[in-house]
Amino acid sequence: MKLLFIGFTTALLCVATASHANTNDGNFLRDNSAYISQQAAAQRAARITDVHYQLDLTLTEHDGFNGVTKVSFDLSDNDKALSLDLNQAQIQRFVINGKKVYPNYNNSYIKLNPRLLNSGSNTIEVAYSRDYSNNGEGLHKFVDPVDNKVYLYSHFEPAAAQQMFALFDQPDLKATFNLTVTAPKSWTVISAMRETAITNVGKQRRWQFPESPKLSPYNFSMHAGPYHQWQDNSGKYPLRLFARQSVAKQVNQQDWFNYTQKGLNFFNNYFGIDYPFAKYDQVLVPDFLYGAMENAAAITYSESRFLSDSAMTTEQKQRLAGVIMHEMAHQWFGNLVTMKWWNGLWLNESFASFMATLATSETTEFSAWRSFYAKSKQHAYALDSSASTHPIEVPVPSSKNAFDNIDAITYSKGAATLKQLSHLLGDKVFQQGVQNYLSQYSYQNAELSDFIASLEKTAKRDLSQWSQDWLYKAGVNTVQAEFSCSNGRITQFSLQQTAPNPEQPTLREQKVLVGLFTKGRRQLHHNISVPVIYSGAKTHVKQLVGLHCPDLVYPNYQDWGYVKVSLDPKSFKTAQTELTRVQDPLLRSMLWQSLWDSVKNGNLALNDYMGTVLINLPTEQDEIILNQVLASLSQARIYLDKMSPNNQRYAKKAIGAMEQMSLRKVMASKANRDIQRRWFASYIEFARSTTALNHMDALLNRTARINGLDIDQALRWKMIVQLNRHDHRNARYWLNKEQSADNSDSGQKAALAAEASRPGAAKKRQWLTRIQQPTNLPFAKVRTVMENLYPSEQKRLSAATAEQRLSSLAQIDSQQSPVFMRSYSAALIPTDCSYASISNLSQTLAAEKGLSVSTQRALKDAIQQERTCLLIKTNMKH
Repeated sequence: MKLLFIGFTTALLCVATASHANTNDGNFLRDNSAYISQQAAAQRAARITDVHYQLDLTLTEHDGFNGVTKVSFDLSDNDKALSLDLNQAQIQRFVINGKKVYPNYNNSYIKLNPRLLNSGSNTIEVAYSRDYSNNGEGLHKFVDPVDNKVYLYSHFEPAAAQQMFALFDQPDLKATFNLTVTAPKSWTVISAMRETAITNVGKQRRWQFPESPKLSPYNFSMHAGPYHQWQDNSGKYPLRLFARQSVAKQVNQQDWFNYTQKGLNFFNNYFGIDYPFAKYDQVLVPDFLYGAMENAAAITYSESRFLSDSAMTTEQKQRLAGVIMHEMAHQWFGNLVTMKWWNGLWLNESFASFMATLATSETTEFSAWRSFYAKSKQHAYALDSSASTHPIEVPVPSSKNAFDNIDAITYSKGAATLKQLSHLLGDKVFQQGVQNYLSQYSYQNAELSDFIASLEKTAKRDLSQWSQDWLYKAGVNTVQAEFSCSNGRITQFSLQQTAPNPEQPTLREQKVLVGLFTKGRRQLHHNISVPVIYSGAKTHVKQLVGLHCPDLVYPNYQDWGYVKVSLDPKSFKTAQTELTRVQDPLLRSMLWQSLWDSVKNGNLALNDYMGTVLINLPTEQDEIILNQVLASLSQARIYLDKMSPNNQRYAKKAIGAMEQMSLRKVMASKANRDIQRRWFASYIEFARSTTALNHMDALLNRTARINGLDIDQALRWKMIVQLNRHDHRNARYWLNKEQSADNSDSGQKAALAAEASRPGAAKKRQWLTRIQQPTNLPFAKVRTVMENLYPSEQKRLSAATAEQRLSSLAQIDSQQSPVFMRSYSAALIPTDCSYASISNLSQTLAAEKGLSVSTQRALKDAIQQERTCLLIKTNMKH
């Protein structure tokens, strides 16, 4: 432990002795790590109230920063020790209630001697220095490779505020924040409040910010650097947008301000409470771990997802609008009212996902609910059907486990569950319950029971059974229509609900819309839709008896419910033959999904599915459906690669057919830029033949062109990565040439992707060693290497290190952070579509008892993926 302590005196040593005097530690629950258990956090929260922080930071362009934290709080008792979190800092001065002491500090937290604390009001002051981080947490530093300008941003969720200042780092100790920052003159400083004064101090400027409203620590933030700034003061709240100077041309600020203004108007009306902060800032930042973060009034967004070298496509704009709405919803549900502990994180994220989709659907030009079904909901169904599924609401023993459950169940299943609850209770009743909840708990912390109680009171209905079934039980049910007809009329109709397996027997209640359809000469006709509340194993639907016998029944029409649909035999046959005649795009999307689900559950041969795609997809003009089906083909390609050496004659033929179909559609789609670019991305992905790779080489060299297609920098890099992945003769030339031409952060990461994907065994071992051992490479770049090191077609190269990756998994899991392990496990746990692989994965899971929860789940997911691949391989037609 390195401590730089200034001004030591004999008197100070005397007080220091008092600070380390023996105390009764029997009730002190910390374990010397930076993480805090729920029990310890609850114990600390029970003793502390009325917390205020005064932060004074001095920022430099060098490796670290200096800070002074002054925390004031009331303490209910001074019977036992208390901890104050501060991670990996060098402390220069430490004062408790006016007394200078030598801190009892373990580089994770300061243990406060109760003899120096008051029962009542207390003030602690800590002066310290600390290095900036390069892993996306705490106060992250980034040096722009284009112009060498330095940018900082903070990211505190779940418990990384302690990497910037001293505090009680847990969500239920809300506090006010007074911030003062001294920074280089060219920098702008951004935080939860708008600055009230900027003073020149030599070559620096001193920024002063007023006191913030009460916030949980993870909702506070501070960002600084020579950011380019846009402003829009046309609405009720002042809007600002920030980005690095070198990427400012890749930002369309009008889209940002347009969607932001629409969102603020929508949420003010929906929640019945005005936006709770004085301004609305949004900051595009590099190396970001996630898509975005809802810091109060100073939201951060990942550059990699929202910059564009050319005009944004409709899909890109919709993603931008959706993420803006998601983070905006958090300003009320998450920042204004905050969970008490991390087991409530799912409600924050689920609610924001639900509200973002609703707001995007209601206020923009996008079909947000269709996109939610085609992408987000399918991820939830897949995970909820896997061996690693978990309930929506789960215990979180420690802040270390806060993100164990950040996945498609937390975000998308939770959102879908809230959507079906809104249908069950009625949209207006649900909205009123939400308004009551936000009003009652404003600037406070709340729990799931508080939210449910607000809905129960408004709906005048008991939701205890609903909560048990939906929130505390894992798994997704399946529903199928069962009907019989006589003389062209329905004589019996019921909905059959089944549980996923004997270990997950729960049958749930929900409200769905049952749609009936009949074949026509040119289209599939929609006969009738009937809302049905079903529960239990069988629900009779008497109101359909006597109606015309349908050719297709879809029991979750319009996607009200969270349930897998198994088409009855007659409907399944209709779906296969009538896809192009289905006019309703949501139904068409659902029927495509039913066919792909049938491949994964063994009821439809992959060959037959690919045949259906090759016949029907070329006529598809809906971009959401096109993305959905092409995503399934990407999964199919991976399955075919991993089956090697089995079915490789068919694999080569099928992937070649996709390559050719994609190029034909690129050529034919010059009138629709978005569709053309989507097909071109597919062409790059499936390009393996010498002809296709040579064609991309010519496109890069501009000796070939495609009418209507603008090949921007991002598409150039995608082609270069593909050429290197398949070791084209000019791949290295293009990699070196493009690196020289594009030294941007995105260019450096694309070059890393190309380099890592090259099929060389020795170089891959070097990359693996660099990943597994400590490195100065920023984590965002390490993650890029992970994701590109073993492409699916490089099966032999992956096999060469598979045993080493499994044998070292436990050691790496014990040494690395949860953030690192999520990426590592997803990219580097080996799979090869074999029973031997299942055996190896299962042995690792059984033998390594100390693995983290998230890594155990990753192993279970890998086993599940192997079983699915083997099932598909077994059902292939030869």
